[in-house]
Amino acid sequence: MPISVQNMFKERKFPFLFAFSFLLISVTILLFSYSSSSPSLLLSTNFQVSDPLPPPPRPLPTRSPNNVPVSSTKPVSKTTAAASDVDLNVSLDIKWENCQLGPLAVDYIPCLDNWKAIKELKSRRRMEHRERHCPKPSPRCLAPLPIGYKVPVHWPKSRDMIWYNNVPHPKLVEYKKEQNWVRKSGDYFVFPGGGTQFKNGVQSYIDFIRKTLPAIKWGKNIRVILDVGCGVASFGGYLLDKDVITMSFAPKDEHESQIQFALERGIPAILSVIGTQKLTFPDNAYDLIHCARCRVHWDGDGGKPLLELNRVLKPGGYFIWSATPVYRDDERDSKVWKCENAALSYFSCGKYKIVFPSLDFPCLLVLSQYEPLSYCISRLPVDRMGNLLRWSTPWPQRLSSKPPSLPSEPDAEDIFIEDTKHWAALVSEVYLDGLAISLGRIRNVMDMNAGYGGFAAALIDQPLWVMNVVPIDAQDTLSIIFERGLIGVYHDWCESFNTYPRTYDLLHASFLFKNLKERCDIIDLAVEMDRILRPGGYLLVQDTMENIKKLNPVLRSLHWSTTLYQGQFLVGEKGFWRPSENDNRKET
Repeated sequence: MPISVQNMFKERKFPFLFAFSFLLISVTILLFSYSSSSPSLLLSTNFQVSDPLPPPPRPLPTRSPNNVPVSSTKPVSKTTAAASDVDLNVSLDIKWENCQLGPLAVDYIPCLDNWKAIKELKSRRRMEHRERHCPKPSPRCLAPLPIGYKVPVHWPKSRDMIWYNNVPHPKLVEYKKEQNWVRKSGDYFVFPGGGTQFKNGVQSYIDFIRKTLPAIKWGKNIRVILDVGCGVASFGGYLLDKDVITMSFAPKDEHESQIQFALERGIPAILSVIGTQKLTFPDNAYDLIHCARCRVHWDGDGGKPLLELNRVLKPGGYFIWSATPVYRDDERDSKVWKCENAALSYFSCGKYKIVFPSLDFPCLLVLSQYEPLSYCISRLPVDRMGNLLRWSTPWPQRLSSKPPSLPSEPDAEDIFIEDTKHWAALVSEVYLDGLAISLGRIRNVMDMNAGYGGFAAALIDQPLWVMNVVPIDAQDTLSIIFERGLIGVYHDWCESFNTYPRTYDLLHASFLFKNLKERCDIIDLAVEMDRILRPGGYLLVQDTMENIKKLNPVLRSLHWSTTLYQGQFLVGEKGFWRPSENDNRKET
């Protein structure tokens, strides 16, 4: 039976009531004090960590500070204190200078323009002079801007026209005028969609391939393509409308600035050559490899280039090599064409059966930028039971489905799923909504430490593309990235990247500096980021306060503006400043 307040007094239970009331008041005060003293969270992700905990002993590609889902990451109370002692106005006293290379300075690529090393080469027969020869130490000069440089034309308009002054190289217009690759029209370069094989336009050529090979279904079973000797990348540019992403590549050669044209247009591309070294792609990466009279001597050096093609093409993949009728009239071309057809006859059923009797030994898996080409046969991908893996899940399901190359650990799939959720939440609630980055100006994006490619996957619905870079000192996850229907390369960030200056709008670096700081100077990496980022472009860094404090003064010395967000996100915006110009130069 309930006890009334009056009875409690009569029965001398007042001491109990007093004690209970005192306890209730104390708990209320304690809870109020705790909620008032805890750090305020601007975002529902609870992703406010200033000193991320080190990752667990096993290597995990997720870039969450303690490798757990965003929703369960707990805030650290010292965030505010750690962020408040960072003076973003501090700048290192560095005397920057423009690269002294004459007119070549505006397009300077340190590892491809090392003329001293190139002159000392004993041979150029196998395209050695088009390969990487990085200077030591890394140069710290800055690539100047072309005269009259402007903010690039925005996508999708940029696919068809770009500013002439941004890539002022008319040589290709004259060299390929009959093939209609590119034309100069007033202040612009215009790209009509022509090319060596595209007599009726690139769209007609793409439709011809589909009609000739009905098994090829653009944007479904064919998602990731390698375009060898891509020209100005019109083939890859027009396939974007069909949910196909193409890695267009060509060397830096006499076809002046073709890759620079491609990137200025907003089309994925990279400088590369099939010479004496393996391409910086994993085995069995591409659904289709395309070569429109690309002039690669596939039969050269005992067929090593063809074996390299075989390495990066997935089982069941297609190799499309088209050639104009002139091949029938040129003795050299005719010989190559016959030789290649004979060699390709060894590959039956689209690489499922490989019979090179004299070359029957497998390639070793080596994660390197400088692994030499060999006569070995790449291993076919198998599951943990040793069964040959089937064709990839159709696009777009393959973006989020379990990649076949996931590690065999029991919780590997759970880690992959949580990594996907982590990046989806972080990109949606922090990068897109919380940071002062204008997506309307962004087309070419690079993830400098890509992991599983979760950052790129989270941006898949945005009008941009992402070059995923797996550092050579990180866990090898590049096969997983390709299996998801994304593109990327291996790279050592202690050296320059194979791209022209001013070719990316956004660089993303999540916990990149941990392994680098013992091998190379952060100043050298800052110079490289300044080289490849367009004026007005952004650098988005998520890292420890220790690394942010080291990087920020270098960026400020380059006249970048920087902002710190939530104690762990540093946003840098590159301006138009160059050492030889007025510091107050404005965008044109």
